[in-house]
Amino acid sequence: MTSNSLLAFVAALFATLLGFAALLRKPSALASWGFFFGMQTLAIESALDGISLNALPPDKLVEWQTLASLTRCFLPAWWLLFALTYSRGNYKEFLARWRVPLALAFLLPVAAMVAVRTGLIYLTLDEKDGQPLGVRFGGGGNVISILLLVAAVLILLHLEKTFRSAVGTMRWKIKLLVLGLAVVFGARIYIESQRLVYSGYSHLLADVETGGLLIGCTLIAIGYVRNGLAEIDVYPSRTVLQSSFTLLLAGSYLFVVGVLAQLVAHLGGARSFQTQTFFILLAAAGLALLLFSDRLRKRVQQFVSRHFARPQHDFRNVWRSMAHGMSSVLDEATLCRTAARLISETFHSLSVTIWLIDEQSGRLTLGASTSHSHVDLLGVDPGAVLRGSVVEQIRELKHPFDLEKIREDWAESLREMHLPQFRKTGNRICIPFLAADRLVCLAVLADRVDAAPYTPEELDLLECIGNQAAAGLLNLRLSQELVVAKQFEAVQTMSTFFVHDLKNVVSGLSLTLDNLRVHFDDPLFRQDALRGISATVNRINNLIGRVSVLRNKIDVKLVESDLNQLVVETLENLR
Repeated sequence: MTSNSLLAFVAALFATLLGFAALLRKPSALASWGFFFGMQTLAIESALDGISLNALPPDKLVEWQTLASLTRCFLPAWWLLFALTYSRGNYKEFLARWRVPLALAFLLPVAAMVAVRTGLIYLTLDEKDGQPLGVRFGGGGNVISILLLVAAVLILLHLEKTFRSAVGTMRWKIKLLVLGLAVVFGARIYIESQRLVYSGYSHLLADVETGGLLIGCTLIAIGYVRNGLAEIDVYPSRTVLQSSFTLLLAGSYLFVVGVLAQLVAHLGGARSFQTQTFFILLAAAGLALLLFSDRLRKRVQQFVSRHFARPQHDFRNVWRSMAHGMSSVLDEATLCRTAARLISETFHSLSVTIWLIDEQSGRLTLGASTSHSHVDLLGVDPGAVLRGSVVEQIRELKHPFDLEKIREDWAESLREMHLPQFRKTGNRICIPFLAADRLVCLAVLADRVDAAPYTPEELDLLECIGNQAAAGLLNLRLSQELVVAKQFEAVQTMSTFFVHDLKNVVSGLSLTLDNLRVHFDDPLFRQDALRGISATVNRINNLIGRVSVLRNKIDVKLVESDLNQLVVETLENLR
């Protein structure tokens, strides 16, 4: 057994253990099953590559690589399922939108089995003596490489979208897992493109695949030890391709391959290719880890501010972001998420939680959070936090205040609900969101990068952001109240007409009953009474049917119409 094949078997074992660890931790989540089967597929593929890396006869190499290619075809389905569902509160929308590509991904292994008969992988022979020259991929193998290349890009697109939609502590929780999978599938993009270029099997590509899997599994394992692969609830936009960093990297891929080829040529050629590629992947992963570090970005900004006399905050950009984020908001949840994201990114606070307040009952409901999801807070009873005059006390404070300095019971409850996740986090800050002298909600900030204290300038800016968000929330609530009032008014108008029609029906029935006592023995009268009662019943059923339509959702179908004909028909009906 060679050292390269041993590394492939180690990577297979590593991936297997990670898959079982994730499934045992949260077996009910759809993303856990996608991660489990995806990791097992990577493990089987790595084990088959490990067997192929041994000195096998060419015919045996074809057999094992055919099995590896068939196993590789199961990757797009499971990992695309994982990328669509992992840490997304609205994953059902994405599953519905991507149901066709997902179904095609699950059919890919079937197509690969059919392609085996048409030359998935074959052995090339010397025309003179018939000796084997090498292993090459046929037309079916090239098609599968194209599909795997497209699938890897789509998987990275969705993982990037989830990562960019998370903020603060929630981004910190999923950072290493996303980065690990980016290394795995980034290496796969390189491998599949090389297979398309050369259409042949190479031990060097298998070594790159093993190195990418080892580095990716290491990052994922560190994330598991640190955070247990916990899921979060983010709500990314369904527009996946817009301003994607993954597409930018894919578009620059040819340039990167050219630079890598030059590095290989200067550093020893193909003989040391696998070792150099492993260290390049490791360096790229380390660089990405530094770029994703909130602490590093904070220190860079502090250096620029200290040495170039830069203002602490660019107020124009902050208000531009605030106005842009709230201009198209139609519900409270989206507005809260926008405000939490803005506060977290502006003030480098990893944990920003916004609570909506019912002023009458004093009950809190979670509006948005960059560190907790609704699932995390299922065991918390926030209804007991604000009672009696607590709302009045917070309203009188008006300005952001240090939560650590308040010694009352409600402050202690808020501190228990917002426990810091890092050793150095700084004091927790509470911001009342006031609009028209009404306490609409409050925000709690914790886990600030480097535990830097908030300056008076930052507290003033926090107050302005809170008041602006409170005004938006109040407008949304007043709009909802207006809609409800309009609905009641419409129901009252409808009930007036309905009662008027019922009075007419009841009057007719009353006359029939009065005459029935006198003319009951008259057969003609009884027949006439039965016809009248039947007509009245039909009229009542018609009224009930017309009112029942209001319970159903009105489905409007727009069609082209002749307005002149519509006016004529309307006038005829009114006549």
